[in-house]
Amino acid sequence: MMIYCKLGGSMDSIFVGKLLGQDLGSSSLEELQQIDSQLERSLKNVRARKTQLFKEEIERLKAKEMLLLEENARLSQQRKEKKKGKKINEPGISFNSRVFFGLQFQR
Repeated sequence: MMIYCKLGGSMDSIFVGKLLGQDLGSSSLEELQQIDSQLERSLKNVRARKTQLFKEEIERLKAKEMLLLEENARLSQQRKEKKKGKKINEPGISFNSRVFFGLQFQR
């Protein structure tokens, strides 16, 4: 994972290095507590953003589900209407129902 920061002074770059876990051995207890607090705030922000994105995705998927359910109902209704239309027309169809097996001779 790459982290990019625009920093003005060398003290800021040292702090960012420590946030990334570099050279923690020379840090005082106070510095470590500050780093811990900063990491906790950052983690809280990341989790809040992740939660927000998941909620947005859930809402998007629910809306898509509703559209698909409506389309499914519409297509089901169309299928029923077509089926009903074919049954109405069937009695008017006439066909030759004689079935012949074997050879046919002309008379």
